[in-house]
Amino acid sequence: MDENNVNPNEVPEEMDDLDNNIVVLTDEKGVDTEFEFLDVIETEGKEYLILLPIETADNGEVVIFRVEKNGEEDEYVGVDSEEEASKIFNLFKEKAKDDYNFSE
Repeated sequence: MDENNVNPNEVPEEMDDLDNNIVVLTDEKGVDTEFEFLDVIETEGKEYLILLPIETADNGEVVIFRVEKNGEEDEYVGVDSEEEASKIFNLFKEKAKDDYNFSE
């Protein structure tokens, strides 16, 4: 979604060491994808990860995953609802407004 964009060239000081902020997720087909971890947003008893795909970081489009418990394991479920994604991204924008230059 186009409004979920950050400028990937403006990395907050606390995230200068990207090696510590790289998350590798494996999908159901066994394909690994690397993401830069940007933040965790908690709202209404739910937790969301805001990640920037490394392969397409140039476009600044982030991916939002909802954290769901599966027994003792955490599962990361992509947010398909445009309304839910927009709400979470707006919370992230407000929280990180001093760290990133958001494009509209």
